Amino acid sequence: MSKKKKQLPKFVRLSGLAFQMGITIYLGAYVGKKLDAYAGYSGKTFTLIGILFAFCVSMYSLLLQLKKINDQDG
Repeated sequence: MSKKKKQLPKFVRLSGLAFQMGITIYLGAYVGKKLDAYAGYSGKTFTLIGILFAFCVSMYSLLLQLKKINDQDG
């Protein structure tokens, strides 16, 4: 007899992804801001680059996790 693991509902699993994306983008902005201050730029070049990079990383992670959830349910 094989027991199936009890899985959390989809909305619970997906709500955690939103927090993960927010934290990733926040960290990208924080690191970019620190780099701007270190380099002495008056603009926000590294901040924007950090945000864009963190957004791309979080979207990639989101797609991987959605694929994993879809494979488990299907």
